Amino acid sequence: MVTKQSHASFSILFVEDDAVVCQAIGRILARYFPDSKIYTAENGLIGLELFKEHTPDIVITDINMPVMDGIEMASNIKLIKADTKFVVITGYSDKNYLEIFSEIGFDDYIVKPVDIGKLFAAIEKCRAGVAPLQ
Repeated sequence: MVTKQSHASFSILFVEDDAVVCQAIGRILARYFPDSKIYTAENGLIGLELFKEHTPDIVITDINMPVMDGIEMASNIKLIKADTKFVVITGYSDKNYLEIFSEIGFDDYIVKPVDIGKLFAAIEKCRAGVAPLQ
């Protein structure tokens, strides 16, 4: 069981090409983590631009997206800020994707459909290694 905790402010970028899922999870995250800033994007290119603008602490991303996939986006983000925390959410359970993301560096991997409790636990795990915003 995950319990709601209040910590110093932090930020999350959620990148998902399914607009309904993106909006719904964005709202859920904002309610569960009211002390956080939540940014959402529908593809990796927009996600990368939002990352450059806001430098969020945690990036939660789908892998298969139009324009730029989650792997390319994550690779670019890691070049900008190597210690960025990543949670990968995907419909793919194929170990090849896990291996690719292992090379890039990620903190958790969740297969769709997303279990919100697992997502919250993954975020809390990432938060344990995130410095608070000033």
